[in-house]
Amino acid sequence: MAVFHPTALLLLLLFLSLPFSVHSHLSLDYYHKTCPDFAQIVHDTVARKHATSPVTAAASMRLFFSDCLVGGCDASVLISSNVFNHAERDAEINQALPGDAFDVVTRAKITLELSCPGIVSCSDVLAQATRDLIAASGGPSYKVELGRKDSLVSKISDVEGNIPKPNQSIDELIKLFEAKGFTIQEMVALYGGRTIGFSNCREFSDRLFNFSKNTPTDPEINSKYAEALKKSCADYEKNPASSAYSDPVTPGKFDNVYYQNLLRGMGLSAADHALVKDPRTRKFVEMYAGNQALFFKDFGEAMEKMSVREVKTGEKGDVRRRCDAFNTINH
Repeated sequence: MAVFHPTALLLLLLFLSLPFSVHSHLSLDYYHKTCPDFAQIVHDTVARKHATSPVTAAASMRLFFSDCLVGGCDASVLISSNVFNHAERDAEINQALPGDAFDVVTRAKITLELSCPGIVSCSDVLAQATRDLIAASGGPSYKVELGRKDSLVSKISDVEGNIPKPNQSIDELIKLFEAKGFTIQEMVALYGGRTIGFSNCREFSDRLFNFSKNTPTDPEINSKYAEALKKSCADYEKNPASSAYSDPVTPGKFDNVYYQNLLRGMGLSAADHALVKDPRTRKFVEMYAGNQALFFKDFGEAMEKMSVREVKTGEKGDVRRRCDAFNTINH
């Protein structure tokens, strides 16, 4: 039987108690010495972009979700071969990569490369910019730990099955988010991000024009809302840019009105409506509809959790010179 020296036993216990998750390498002041102007540069870039294009907040959040759910918050979604060459082949990734979000990350990265070249990762820029844009839209400001590295691989094939679809059932949504480590309540809180931005008409057109053989429009959609959507999406088959606000009441303001709309029968997609139909999620919809402060708190905590999901640190990643391209061509 082995006998441990008391000092050795104490060291072993300390070793086993250390947090060895990858985000133990992250910190709030990661760039304090190496790039002290990081936060200010991102903030200023975000402020200028938000002033000229308020939809950037929703675009950035959608891009951030896609990046973290598919690749693990590593900027894999920013690689141009995915964004530009393959986007038309996949409706989910096309909708998840709005140009305004890519633009604000690119602008911030260019300025950062002039100030502190080769230091700040694109994944950190995206995470920080998303938080700042949400705050600029009236939403909560939450903590963003820094020190992520950018991915060395980016595959369009990784998208399928990793991004929520607008027509998924509640069982499918819960299964997807639970597989990513999120509770049902966290999923409902994250869906509240749809309080800003818009959705393409093709994402919910079946509810308006092809619900069933005898009932073309889903009878559970608020009737006045349905008529307004039909007008907005009348030419969606000819005009792929046809869209509607996810929250038609306060579309540019980050608030809890999205949940209030759901309770009024004003959920845009089938997935939106499913949140209010199922008792597992409805209780959280009702809770957030009546308490914006609680929604902000839970949303911020869920975003903090999302932002460190499967991040890459050390030699598992890189700091790209350009966010849309790998540093080397052998990928």
